[in-house]
Amino acid sequence: MAAGRQCRLYELHREEALAPLLKAAAGAAVAVNLLTFLSFRRDKQRAVVGGRRIPERRLLGLALLGGTPAAFAARAMLRHKTRKQPFSAWLTLIAAAQAGLLLAFAL
Repeated sequence: MAAGRQCRLYELHREEALAPLLKAAAGAAVAVNLLTFLSFRRDKQRAVVGGRRIPERRLLGLALLGGTPAAFAARAMLRHKTRKQPFSAWLTLIAAAQAGLLLAFAL
């Protein structure tokens, strides 16, 4: 009985210790996705007026850092970089790798 109680106390302390880390990770995910969406929007605006574009490498880098959901949302909402190859292939590869990592950590 005492061992079970100690185990439960350990789990509570561990959850309390992880809470700030999870909040920080969620905040970082929101920030990188917002930055990704805004970068796609800025690139689209520059494309329309013939301005200096944001390099695809930078857009893909933001996706790699966790901005993949925003990258796909921006592509759909802004109709930007939807047919561009190899950009689309790289973005899909990044999304698949991230999904695989999430699945691996979930199991």
